[in-house]
Amino acid sequence: MANKSKIILGIDPGTLVMGYGLIQVQGKNASLIKMDVLKLSNRKDHYERLQLIHSCINELILLHKPDCCAIEAPFFGKNVQSMLKLGRAQGVAIATAMQAGLTVAEYSPKKVKQSITGNGNADKEQVWQMLQHILTFSERPDFLDATDALAVAVCHHFQESSPLAGLPKAKGWEQFLQQHPHRIVSK
Repeated sequence: MANKSKIILGIDPGTLVMGYGLIQVQGKNASLIKMDVLKLSNRKDHYERLQLIHSCINELILLHKPDCCAIEAPFFGKNVQSMLKLGRAQGVAIATAMQAGLTVAEYSPKKVKQSITGNGNADKEQVWQMLQHILTFSERPDFLDATDALAVAVCHHFQESSPLAGLPKAKGWEQFLQQHPHRIVSK
């Protein structure tokens, strides 16, 4: 299982610029396949942009055959209309991946930054520079939304390769004690 190759599609959803990144994982090593953005004209109807998101993700899936998809959760802003549009874009991306049979994992922007840089408040430049180091590439994309999407894919890889991955999650002390009776010390 450790030598099985896996492709992860990372998506940074957006209503004007959607970033995407693909990595190949071999054991614990990850390498860059592709990163780019889909630029969505603000002159286009919102529904037409959603169709373009669907088409782009569908093409990426058909071309690269990823095993799973990781997507960045939208951060909560003050503009409700923008949040609704971003949520729709994310929903289309998730539905497209799931329709293709991919599992989908969602990560908050803070979790992604923490996973890549060790700092949940890192800026886009810091994330890009760490990704260059992790995946050994030199190019700088025109839009850092591409590296944001790549960061989501790498974050997912790190979460899956963690020694704690796959362990049942205890919900509260009662469940923890049920799962670990040897930890109980009696007087």
